[in-house]
Amino acid sequence: MTHLIAPSVLSCDFANIQRDVEMLNNSNADWFHIDVMDGVFVPNISFGFPVLKSIKEHAKKTIDVHLMIVNPDQYVEEFAKYGADILTVHYEACPHLHRTIQLIHSFGMKAGVALNPHTNVSVLENVIQDLDMVLIMSVNPGFGGQKFIDNAINKVSETKELIASKNSKAIIEVDGGVNLETGAKLIEAGAQVLVAGSFVFNSDNPSATIDKLKQL
Repeated sequence: MTHLIAPSVLSCDFANIQRDVEMLNNSNADWFHIDVMDGVFVPNISFGFPVLKSIKEHAKKTIDVHLMIVNPDQYVEEFAKYGADILTVHYEACPHLHRTIQLIHSFGMKAGVALNPHTNVSVLENVIQDLDMVLIMSVNPGFGGQKFIDNAINKVSETKELIASKNSKAIIEVDGGVNLETGAKLIEAGAQVLVAGSFVFNSDNPSATIDKLKQL
């Protein structure tokens, strides 16, 4: 597959969120990446269902929701109701991960699992065949604009090997510090979806920046 670009809406201008959603609709971006934070699992709070609902009303592309929250199971049904196409939970937040994956699938969504920078890819060995996506965090989750952690490139390679060894159909997404330089290295290592927030929305021409990421 040609790699996909999923701009992180967390970095958009919230005073002009409809404008930025329309910009993404008209751009070569593939997905809308929605970061949901609770101030407990990560040291930041983002947005919840009302904002997701507003985005869904205008978005014409896949809604990729990344939950950085504790107890994600209790909200799975609501995220399905509010329009998530892909729902990603953190390995570190799910003591019963296989059950959580089954729950996500039961509501018709694709299931992803995210790994914090310190978490070894091997923890997914027993669920990789059930996953649609693995999200490698290339920064510590919670805030945009952080410096890229180089070891994420090795983790992408390790994830690719695990997927192949288990004959899984999961794809690899990377989130954090993605730009033209790091993006090229990640794609070479096997990443198939690049999440980019501040690099896109803080640029002079976000749509052109998305084009450059697509051309990597």
